[in-house]
Amino acid sequence: MEQSKVDVLVIGAGPSGLMLCTWLARLGIKTRIIDKRHNRINSGQADGLQSRTFEILDSLGIGQDIWREANRMLEIRFWNPDEDNRLYRSDMIVDTTPGISRFQQATLQQARIEDYLLKYIGQYGDIAVEYGKMPESLHIDAEIAENDEEFPISVTIRHLPPEANGVPNGITNASHIPNGMFRSNLTADNTDSVLAAATANETSKTETIHAKYVVGCDGAHSWTRRQIGSVMEGEQTDFIWGVLDIVPITDFPDIRYRCAIHSASGSMMIIPRENKYVRLYIQVSDAAEDGQPVDRSKINQETLLRSAQKILTPYKLTYKHCHWWTAYRIGQRVGSKFSAHDRVFLAGDAVHTHSPKAGQGMNISMHDTYNLGWKLAHVIKGQSSRSLLATYTSERRQIAQELINFDHRFSQLFSGRLSKDLLDEEGIDLKIFKDVFEKGNLFASGTAVDYATNLIVAKDPAHQADALTYKQNYDTPFIGKVVESTPCILTGKQHLARRIPIGMRMPSYKVLNQSDARPWHLQELISANGTWRVIVFAGDLLDAAQFARYVALGKALDSTGSFLHKYTPKSASVDSVFEVLTVHSAPRASIELLSLPAVFHPYNEEYGWDYSKVFVDDVSYHEGHGHAYENYGIDHRTGCMVVLRPDQYVSWIGELEDLPDLERFFGAFMKTQR
Repeated sequence: MEQSKVDVLVIGAGPSGLMLCTWLARLGIKTRIIDKRHNRINSGQADGLQSRTFEILDSLGIGQDIWREANRMLEIRFWNPDEDNRLYRSDMIVDTTPGISRFQQATLQQARIEDYLLKYIGQYGDIAVEYGKMPESLHIDAEIAENDEEFPISVTIRHLPPEANGVPNGITNASHIPNGMFRSNLTADNTDSVLAAATANETSKTETIHAKYVVGCDGAHSWTRRQIGSVMEGEQTDFIWGVLDIVPITDFPDIRYRCAIHSASGSMMIIPRENKYVRLYIQVSDAAEDGQPVDRSKINQETLLRSAQKILTPYKLTYKHCHWWTAYRIGQRVGSKFSAHDRVFLAGDAVHTHSPKAGQGMNISMHDTYNLGWKLAHVIKGQSSRSLLATYTSERRQIAQELINFDHRFSQLFSGRLSKDLLDEEGIDLKIFKDVFEKGNLFASGTAVDYATNLIVAKDPAHQADALTYKQNYDTPFIGKVVESTPCILTGKQHLARRIPIGMRMPSYKVLNQSDARPWHLQELISANGTWRVIVFAGDLLDAAQFARYVALGKALDSTGSFLHKYTPKSASVDSVFEVLTVHSAPRASIELLSLPAVFHPYNEEYGWDYSKVFVDDVSYHEGHGHAYENYGIDHRTGCMVVLRPDQYVSWIGELEDLPDLERFFGAFMKTQR
């Protein structure tokens, strides 16, 4: 049997697995990624892209291209029955809360997102998806699991013959229209039968991969989850919903708006898509016209259309172009384990499932591996200890719990029947429904993620973030376990930057480059290249005392014993592990770059001074004033320091004199380099 070694084996090549590979390719980690499908998907699946997801994609340098191609959703419209049960437009609200991000919610089919991710991976490494390969056994040698140099995981993978996956491209009925029923929770998991059929085929072969780490991104029917004994905990409901991707022919006036529709015949959500397509989420009736329970095996694009037509009455709806369809049963579940020995990890649908109507599936899945990828790379490269990896479970389980609670509330309101009158306590109150929609916008945007204190989040333990977003928005019981994590060894000084919350992603406002006056959004300066950022808000450098503080900080940073040198390999560039950025508040024209300490704009023998490290909070010629200090809640005279993780989340805030605290912070998990 063929044997090989690899740093990371990724199982599953959907958005979650590909996002993981963007980090691994960029940071030079030896990786293989396998998928049991023989080909990529070309239609259907996920389509919603939230604000934080665009910020992440932009950190990869591909966000603007996707933003231009996607269909943007700016307004939500509500349709409800009047006193005579006639459908009418009852209200409208903004889709994405203004001001929370540079980007708003938009839609673009999953296949196009995968195209962009694959292109990025190809630019930075030789990682290629190996289709038609499926794992059949996994073993972890616990005795060597804590040894950084070992390959404690052995995975046997089987090369599948072309016929092993059943009908290609998800076409499972006579219509020849692609569908997602093979992945639906209405369909039994066929993993074991596929493996059995492949094993019986003489042309099939196996190989063994010895890996340092394995990440299961293999979906709701995750094989990896079963191997580590993780059990999905939560609930399934009897509510069945269908999805239709069509070019609609209709007289419904709001077909190009995101719509939430309640009618006497059920509920529906309209999601406008790119290229004239519209996605319909359609509630399927519990009973057929003859009163008998719905035969789930008979659900197809035609039955879904009929259900949509009833809900939309008196408006007409039909189509000539259907791109994809599926059906699913609503449920919210989270895996009992997110990892085993911090060697095998689960991400995306493999460890949390929910309804797709809030547009969270692809987003949260990619956010999982955006969180995990840089941590794996830093440990594998010997920059950080393995203790860093425990933060994946504590951080992402917290978000998964918040997600299923949000989705539980959201789905109950969408699937329930309308209240008949004020005394009808079991029905859905439309005012409450709208309120949940409005409050849910912030959570759904992804910008409200607020990690609890842990090894790399120096937050006051008294202000734990467990279920914070949920508790702020809903007065209903929290479902699931409260997530526990080990507090950081120190606490950052949140009062120095009141609107840069420790544990949340760095907000973005415009600053100007000191050297050429070009305006930049701050998030544009912190691309996903694997480095930690120390942002020195230097304050008013025209003030002699403040300038002296800045000079003293520069001297301390440049000393041979500082973290800047201690944890950076001697052969690497000075900004390869930590990048120090300055944002000062003095008038731009009053400061000369070369008058500042060299550590803040390092000199290179080949390229000269670095002109990309010092910025100023000042007015630009063409794009106004970002008012960064004001918006961040920072004193424009005295400033502060802010430490950002490679994934743009805030780790620590302190004074310019607090370098000893910063040394302690990094010393808790980083390894001294030679």
